Amino acid sequence: MDDTTTQAPGDEGYQFDDDFTSSPATEAPGAGAGQNDRGGFAKELFSKTVHAKFRTFYIDVKESRNGKFVKISEKSRGKKSTVMMDAEDVPAVIEALKEAQTKL
Repeated sequence: MDDTTTQAPGDEGYQFDDDFTSSPATEAPGAGAGQNDRGGFAKELFSKTVHAKFRTFYIDVKESRNGKFVKISEKSRGKKSTVMMDAEDVPAVIEALKEAQTKL
């Protein structure tokens, strides 16, 4: 597992509880309720944390018995939000983000 961190100035010391990253309530629909064949949660293949000014983003690539998926979580002012997508949807989302970036 690759665990690299990018941190924005002024956002030092913010921690994220590890329990959230493997919570069965936040796993991908259709991902076998997040459990793998050994009874554990989806296997983590990659993880990266991005510290922004007021938010922290967590980008994870996981694999369940139904395949690989990406999980993007955000924690801001104590609230957690998660977006999940199948691996096959990632290229289209990346292209849309690149297009949105040109408008910034």
